[in-house]
Amino acid sequence: MKLIDKYIIRQFIQTIIFGLITFTLIFVIIDMMENLDDFIDENVDTGIIFQYYIVFIPEILRLMLPVSVLLASLFVTGKMSTQNELTAIKAAGISLYRYMIPFLGTALIISFIAVYFGGYIVPKANKHKIFIERTYLNRNFIALGTDIFFQDSRTRIVSIGSFNTNTSQANRISIQEFDKYDFTKMTLRIDAQRMSYDSTNKEWILIEGAKRNFLGENEELEFFSAMPIKNLNFRPKDILKKQTKNDEMTLTELSEYAEAQKNAGNDPTRILIDYHARIAYGFACIITVLFGLPISANKRKGGLALQFGINLLVTFIYLFFMNISTAFGKNGILNPFFTAWMANIIFMLTAIFVLSRAQK
Repeated sequence: MKLIDKYIIRQFIQTIIFGLITFTLIFVIIDMMENLDDFIDENVDTGIIFQYYIVFIPEILRLMLPVSVLLASLFVTGKMSTQNELTAIKAAGISLYRYMIPFLGTALIISFIAVYFGGYIVPKANKHKIFIERTYLNRNFIALGTDIFFQDSRTRIVSIGSFNTNTSQANRISIQEFDKYDFTKMTLRIDAQRMSYDSTNKEWILIEGAKRNFLGENEELEFFSAMPIKNLNFRPKDILKKQTKNDEMTLTELSEYAEAQKNAGNDPTRILIDYHARIAYGFACIITVLFGLPISANKRKGGLALQFGINLLVTFIYLFFMNISTAFGKNGILNPFFTAWMANIIFMLTAIFVLSRAQK
């Protein structure tokens, strides 16, 4: 690695860190002003407020990282151009392509870090943030572990009134089976006061309930004190996961959740889009660098402010386009993988075109 590469990387990373700190402080101040009334109304302790913003910071960093990388590449290159350092580099026979290598190499490493950070660190922080919102701010006021409804298979719907995570016992259970050829016809319904999991036999035990079989116009009713049921496709740890938001799940949990939904006969498209989009967003850093460098490497009328405005506009167009493509994908119009990566592919090709037209 040449001395100039070390110099560029050091300036690049320092500016990224400065940008992240600045954007985070602005974000936290604005959010605090918006939530101040809620904190006061709910009489939230100062320590809880501090915890709330500590676990909020990872999500802010994830969102602001591409913008900070754009800002860093713009200002480092703009500064070198203004101080004629870039002119000296070109005079030494170093092309724009060679000049971009330390930026792209650093952006690539940051992208891999961003994928891991956004896929595993941020969800854990979001989980605690949502817990604080539920517990202290009365947001999403339905308690976790209550009023759970889900589709267990293509023809089965399960309803659980409440679930105790310590004892793995469910209360107020209703299991409804429907005809596989006509989903409007119920063939079986089981209602029980309680349900517990037998980990040895890997089966659920329904306690104090009634079983109804619907045979055409007739109905068979059977009361029971305890009845094992083997064909349920979920375990205790899966119940609360069905109430967990996608933002609280790691990449591994999202993948497992999508597979579970597919096996249950549900459409996993939305979950798969969130999975792939989280990875694709991590590589937005490379897109911003490819766009930013060719524009900022050449002096233009309007100076640094105009260059920054152009690059920032492109970045927000990119983010807007990613949200639009995601919306279409969640409607089932596009393939989940292509939906998540479409913005990256289109803007990468556009960035390469802009780079090919830039002065070398």
